[in-house]
Amino acid sequence: MEKDAPALSNLKHTMAKVKPFKGVRPPKDLVEQVASRPYDVLNSEEARAEADGNEKSLYHIIKPEIDFEPGFDEHHPDVYDRAVSNFRKFQENGWLVQDDEEKYYIYAQTMDGRTQYGFVVGAWVPDYMEGRIKKHELTRKDKEEDRMKHVRCNNANVEPVFFAFPDNEKLEEIIRRVSAGEPEYDFVAPDGFGHTLWVIHDKETIDEITSEFEKIPSLYIADGHHRSAAAALVGNEKAIANPDHKGDEEYNYFMAVAFPASHLRIIDYNRVVRDLNGLTPAEFLKSLEENFVVEKKGPEIYKPSGLHNFALYLDGEWYSLTARPGTYNDSDPIGVLDVTVSSDLILRDILGITDLRTDKRIDFVGGIRGLGELQRRVDSGEMAMALALYPVSMDQLINIADTGNIMPPKTTWFEPKLRSGLVIHKLE
Repeated sequence: MEKDAPALSNLKHTMAKVKPFKGVRPPKDLVEQVASRPYDVLNSEEARAEADGNEKSLYHIIKPEIDFEPGFDEHHPDVYDRAVSNFRKFQENGWLVQDDEEKYYIYAQTMDGRTQYGFVVGAWVPDYMEGRIKKHELTRKDKEEDRMKHVRCNNANVEPVFFAFPDNEKLEEIIRRVSAGEPEYDFVAPDGFGHTLWVIHDKETIDEITSEFEKIPSLYIADGHHRSAAAALVGNEKAIANPDHKGDEEYNYFMAVAFPASHLRIIDYNRVVRDLNGLTPAEFLKSLEENFVVEKKGPEIYKPSGLHNFALYLDGEWYSLTARPGTYNDSDPIGVLDVTVSSDLILRDILGITDLRTDKRIDFVGGIRGLGELQRRVDSGEMAMALALYPVSMDQLINIADTGNIMPPKTTWFEPKLRSGLVIHKLE
């Protein structure tokens, strides 16, 4: 009988836990100057160009190597020190101002006429450490440590992580109610995506949000696995190091934007390969026929029509590849994925690419660039072939996370990305 009892550590908290926090934010008239793309979607030179002439750009905090000579080591201790001094300068100059009271925020993003709404919350570190915040990707220690240094030295989560949660009607009603009011920020970024933020001041609504999240068993990392790991691990470090730790300190929480799962759309994440592993185009196409129905579509771009259908661009022509029955396993969370089918049956078995993370013969193209980018890279002679995949669904992502599985590399691409600098969370 006793062996069926829940573990003691789970008696108090078996559901997700979030809290409001005193956000550090730019004044309304400065938000467009401060806000930036996330640190990991552009390189140092691109960030330097985007921040050119704008001393208020958040890139001076999240990519502070731009304040040094080009080529300066972005992981040098001086770079982290510059992040700290810039963060302090932004606050001293009034470019970032902390709210007086704890708030929740609703953040909306609009792309192609479609809007998704998320809650900006403090997510509980033990939920990550104990697996109630679920992941679907592996992380690299070097990337974790880089972001951990950034969190440690600034004593803040400067950028949010991107979560999903199972739909909840009361939280949807709060979104409808709050978003009917006047937003704090409302602007279109240079990439054409709209960003709108509402500040929730009402104590009753704040309590209602906290209460509703306590009914949700799990939160899911959609994007930002390294930032999530870094933020949670630093919070856990602080808990261990504090002899007077009580559990209600601000460092027990890290900043996330949590979206209802139905609001989110995963777009395709495609592959381009430099050579055909010694095969001619005709030999390559012939070898595909063992596991796929191959149909020539011609020079016009062909888009995958559904699960287990792929688009191949080769030698100036597009082809439809439909996986034959028995080549996939729809009852297995990983075996059903088209990234698994293509990685095993095309990239590994025919082209000899066994490690997607390290093999220099393959590159990956986010669907936001369109299938024309695949065609361009092949036509230029840089690549020999391109493979477009049907996007993973949110249901598949949640199923993989719930079953404790890990997606193959480069499976999901979320767009639009969260804009950094709208809200920052201090750990004290």
